[in-house]
Amino acid sequence: MPLLEEVLQKIKPSSEERRDLDRIAKEVVSKIQRLAQSRELECEVLIVGSAARKTWLSGDHDLDVFIGVPEAGSLEGALDIARDVASQHEERYAEHAYVHAIFRGFELDLVPCYLVKDASCILSAVDRTPFHSRYISGRIQGAEDDVLLLKQFMKGARVYGSELRVGGFSGYLAELLVIRYGSFQEVLEGASLWRPGETIDLESHSVLSHEDPLIVVDPVDPKRNVAAALTLDKMFQFAATSRCFLKHPKIEFFFPPAPCPLADKELLESIAKRESFLVLIEFSAPPLVEDVVFPQMRKAEQSIRALLERGGFAVLRSEVDLHPEVDLHQPMPSDGGIVVDLSVDLGETNLKSDSESHKNVARLLFELETESLPVVQKRMGPPIWEGDHVERFLSSHSEILSGPYVENGKVVVETERKHTSPVELIRSGILNLSLGKHVGPQVRRGYKICVDQELLTVKDRDFRVFMARYLSARHNIC
Repeated sequence: MPLLEEVLQKIKPSSEERRDLDRIAKEVVSKIQRLAQSRELECEVLIVGSAARKTWLSGDHDLDVFIGVPEAGSLEGALDIARDVASQHEERYAEHAYVHAIFRGFELDLVPCYLVKDASCILSAVDRTPFHSRYISGRIQGAEDDVLLLKQFMKGARVYGSELRVGGFSGYLAELLVIRYGSFQEVLEGASLWRPGETIDLESHSVLSHEDPLIVVDPVDPKRNVAAALTLDKMFQFAATSRCFLKHPKIEFFFPPAPCPLADKELLESIAKRESFLVLIEFSAPPLVEDVVFPQMRKAEQSIRALLERGGFAVLRSEVDLHPEVDLHQPMPSDGGIVVDLSVDLGETNLKSDSESHKNVARLLFELETESLPVVQKRMGPPIWEGDHVERFLSSHSEILSGPYVENGKVVVETERKHTSPVELIRSGILNLSLGKHVGPQVRRGYKICVDQELLTVKDRDFRVFMARYLSARHNIC
C-alpha cells in the first residue's frame, strides 16, 4: 500500500540514525565493562528493548541498558556503575532504583538486574526483560516495519504507552501482536473483531486465568498478562480506530494534527456554549513518579465525584492530568468574584513548556450539569408497614420542610439541603475523603478551586491543550 510506504519513510530510522545508535550503544557498553572490570564486579551488559530489535521509531534517541549480576550478587554495585556512566543523570525508582542519564544526546535507562536462569524465577520484574528481548529478536525478523507502523498508528490513536497515565499498549505488546497476527494490516483486522476477554496465548501455556479486557499471556512467563495495564477504553479506542482505518485509510491516522492550546476567547465560547458548570481543583502533585501519582489522582477523582453525586449533583464527565507547575494565574478577586480580561488573548508569549519547570501541578476537572441545586430535597424512607424503621427514619430528619407523607407505600420527607453549591460541598468534605496515600496530604497542604470563567486565569500551555482535548473528546469511531 503506497500510504504505508509513505508512513515508513517518515518513521523508519535512517542509516545515519542507526549508525549513531549503534556507536553510542557500543560506547556505553564498553564504558560499563571497563568500570566493572576496575571494580572487580562480575556482570553482563545487555542492550534490550526496541533498540536491540530494530523496532524503534525515527527520532527516539533512547537506549535501555541492563547491567546483569549473578543471582547471588548485589544490585548495588551495578547501580554504582550506572551512576558513573554519565555526569548528567538522576536516580529513579520502579521496583528498585535505576539511573536515567543523558549520554551524548541520547537518553539512557541504566537498569541493574539479576541474571536468572528462568523467567518464572525472577527476583524483580526487570529480570524478565532480557528474556523478552531474546524471545522477540528470534521471531520478529522480517516484520520490523510492521512493528514500526503499528507503534506509530497506536501513537496516532493515543493508545501507545503502558504507563498508568496512558493505560495503553507497550512496545513489547505491540511486537507480540505482530507475531500473533503476522503483519500490521492483519493486527488491525484482528483488533476490529475483539471483544472483552480476548485471549492471545502464543505458546499455548497459560497457567492462570485473568479478568483483564485483553489477555496476552507472556510467552516467557505464563503467569503474567502482558496487557494487564491496558484499560478497556484504550483497548476499544484502538479497535474502533483500526476499523475506521481499514474502511478509510488516511495518513492522518498515523499523524493526527496536534491540538492547539485554547485561546481565552475559544475557551470562554466553549464554556458558554455548553451551559454546564466546570469545577477545576488544583494542588501540588507529590514529587513521585507518575505511575505512583496517577492511580492516586484517579482515586481522588472518584472520591470527589462520589461526594458530588451524594450531594445531588449530576456529574457529566470528569478528568485528571499532571502539568508542569508554572505561575501563570491571574490574581483572583478577594471577594470571590470572577476576573476575566478578554483583552489579553493567550499568545505564544504566555505559554511555558515542560522543560521550564521541574514540579508538577495536579488538576482534577469536573463538569456538572448544573451550577446549583434547590434548597429543598426529597428523602425517601422505608415502607410504612415497617414501623420501627419509619420511626428511626423520621428521628434522623429534624429539619423537615414538608412531610412526612406517603408515596408509593413509603414515607417521604422534604428537607433542607445543606449545600446547594458544588464548591461549598467540596470544601466541606474534601479533607475527609480517601484521596490516596500521597495525594491526600498534598491536598491538605492546600488546593485551589476555579469554576467556569475562572478557568481563564490558568494560562499555561499544557492546561489549555488539556482543555482542548477535553472539550473536543473525539475518537475515531465509524
